[in-house]
Amino acid sequence: MTTVIGVRFRNMGKVYYFSPGHLEIRAGQHVIVETARGIEYGYVVLGNRDVEDSKVVQPLKAVIRMATEDDDRIETENKAKEKDAFQVCQEKIRKHGLEMKLIDVEYTFDNNKILFYFTADGRIDFRELVKDLASVFRTRIELRQVGVRDETKIVGGMGICGRPLCCHTYLSEFIPVSIKMAKEQNLSLNPTKISGVCGRLMCCLKNEEETYEYLNSKLPGIGDVVTTDDGEKGEVHSVNVLRQTVKVRVVVDKDEIEIKEYRVDQLRFKPRRKKDKGQVQDAELKKLEALEKSEGKSKL
Repeated sequence: MTTVIGVRFRNMGKVYYFSPGHLEIRAGQHVIVETARGIEYGYVVLGNRDVEDSKVVQPLKAVIRMATEDDDRIETENKAKEKDAFQVCQEKIRKHGLEMKLIDVEYTFDNNKILFYFTADGRIDFRELVKDLASVFRTRIELRQVGVRDETKIVGGMGICGRPLCCHTYLSEFIPVSIKMAKEQNLSLNPTKISGVCGRLMCCLKNEEETYEYLNSKLPGIGDVVTTDDGEKGEVHSVNVLRQTVKVRVVVDKDEIEIKEYRVDQLRFKPRRKKDKGQVQDAELKKLEALEKSEGKSKL
C-alpha cells in the first residue's frame, strides 16, 4: 500500500496522485506540486489515504509545500489574467479569420506557459496566431483543440433534467456510453431524447445500466412464448422492468385473445440470452450507432 493524496488542477478535472510525505493533508486544502508542465497550484480532493500499489503511477512525486497566502494571491492574479488573455486571443482569431471557437484559457502557476482551448470542425493552421500571441504575452503558447464533450465539460450548463451537467459537476473522466444502454432501459431511440447538450449520448445512461441489466435478465423478451402457473401458454405482449411484471397474450376461447398481467415468478420461460440484447435494426438506431462511433473521436 502507498500513502497518497488526490489533487485536481481544473474544475472537475482528472484526479492525480501525489505523495504527502510527512504532511497531514486534508481535502479542501491547496498544495504546490511539480507536474510535467512545471510547478502547479492544486486543490486537494482526497486527503491522506492508502491505495494499492497497482493504482499508483510511478514515479510518485511528492508535495512541495502547502499553499501559502502568497501562492493564493498568485493563483488569483492568474485567474484575472486568463480573462484578459481570452479577450486578446478572441481578437487575434478574428484578425486572422480562423474558423475556430475559443473555449478557455489557462495559465500555469509559474507563468511559463499559457494554454488556449478551442474547438473547430477540422484542422486549423494557427501558426501565425501562435506567433502573434507569443509576441503579446512573451511566454510559451500552446493551442489545444478539444471535442464537443470536452467543451461542454469546461463551459458547463443545465441538462434536460433541470440539473447542472454531470460532466461539469462530478464526473472527472468521461465514461463509455453506448446505444445498448438506452435500449436496455426501454428508452426512446430518438436522438433528441437521449442526447445531451453536447450532441452526444447522455453520460447518465450509464448510471442505472447495471440495475436494468440485472432486472432484464429475469424477464422474458417481447414476443417470447411463456407458460403461466395455471398451465396456459401465451406470447409476451409487454414487460414492466421495475415492477417485474409481464403482460401475456393468451387464448381464452378458440377465437378470443385476452391480455393478462402476471408476476415474473408466475411464468416459466427460456432465459434471455445476452447476445440478443439491443438487436434493433430500425433507422433511428442506425443513426445512433453512427453517432456513437463519432463520439469516440471527440476525445482529447
